[in-house]
Amino acid sequence: MTYQGLKLTKYSLGTGDRFAHQAKAQLQACVQALAQGAEVIPVWNKSNREHLIIGSEPASVRQAADAAVQALHWKLPYYCDADHITAETVGRFLAPCDFFTLDVADFIGQAAPPAEIDAFVKRHAELQGRIEMAGADEAFEMTTESLKQTVRKFLGAVKKAGEVYRKIEKAKGAGNFIPEVSMDETDRAQSPAELLVILAAIADEGIPVQTIAPKFSGRFNKGVDYVGDAAQFEREMALDVAAIAHAVKQYGLPENLKLSIHSGSDKFSIYPAIHRTMRRSNCGVHLKTAGTTWLEELIGLAEAGGDGLELAKEIYAQAFAHRAELCEPYAAVIDIDPAQLPTPDAVRAWTPEQYTSALRHVEGSPAYNPSVRQLLHVGFKVAAHMERRYLDLLEANEAVIAKNVTENLFARHIAPVFLGVTGDGARQARNADSFVTEKA
Repeated sequence: MTYQGLKLTKYSLGTGDRFAHQAKAQLQACVQALAQGAEVIPVWNKSNREHLIIGSEPASVRQAADAAVQALHWKLPYYCDADHITAETVGRFLAPCDFFTLDVADFIGQAAPPAEIDAFVKRHAELQGRIEMAGADEAFEMTTESLKQTVRKFLGAVKKAGEVYRKIEKAKGAGNFIPEVSMDETDRAQSPAELLVILAAIADEGIPVQTIAPKFSGRFNKGVDYVGDAAQFEREMALDVAAIAHAVKQYGLPENLKLSIHSGSDKFSIYPAIHRTMRRSNCGVHLKTAGTTWLEELIGLAEAGGDGLELAKEIYAQAFAHRAELCEPYAAVIDIDPAQLPTPDAVRAWTPEQYTSALRHVEGSPAYNPSVRQLLHVGFKVAAHMERRYLDLLEANEAVIAKNVTENLFARHIAPVFLGVTGDGARQARNADSFVTEKA
């Protein structure tokens, strides 16, 4: 397909701002990356579920992003993502958003009509037999029957993505938004051969997809590190990159099509693998780091002491009391050990350092508590119910919160993925004018 319109650049970062108060601090991390030689384009994302919980409107994301861009004189592109939308929820996002994550994971396995499956198999003879891809160290065999099984599993989901895409295109016009297709929140990782079938189906639907979010093996829990074999992840990512490059040539998909790594927040153990794969393959990536900004707000409030610390403790107490309700929507992407959750009475006695050390994600720190972090990650509903009480304290403690938000996003996410710098080196790079990184 010939694509004309908005074009997502090589490196991009999906970042959430649940209460629409940290856009400037988040953008500052991208400004610092630019100073170190990496153009990392910010994409502010917020799902319909988050808007419903908080009681916000999609326009608030655009307003916060626009204000941050103006304040920091950002001259590069930036986007607002209607995250994980469906045909039923997309309507309220049409006006303010220019990036749409078409989430069709729930439709995987819902078979398309047999005639459509047979037509796909007949149309794509190139997907049968031995498949070799440049950049891949192995070939794949797909029989007619295995192709049919794969098409049966994924074609219905892709057709649903096509339905949502055309609804957006009708409202906004072709080329006026960036489409992503997401299939990551499912039970099993897709193989490179399956990804090829998915991309062929996306091309058939006429979706000019610019990022694709497949499922990788291992656990991608919210706000904590990757659980799995980092070497296996690196192998999977390299093969998926090869499959994308192959599909771009074979099916005429947009040449800037790249992987989107969802639930990327704090997957520190695979960040070096992501960076190495990008360097080897000269490819880009879209990394989503959504919910951790809210945790940095809590850390900042606790650091501030006084009313901020007391509110942070109260939020923990309420999250602890309502943990079953808060965790249920996220059950597939959290692993909380109840035995590791301190009682609210214990937390009420914590100093600012004890609270922040338990919550801040520093692997190897004896005080870091992944169960506390995951509970508070999904506990933003508690703060949402506090309304102005919470927001007023955010504004009163803006300086300390912004410092944490910027440092977290730059040093823990941007630097290791896009600059290849980790640990103390990432922190030093924030202010090192002489830091030089290889430009892709």
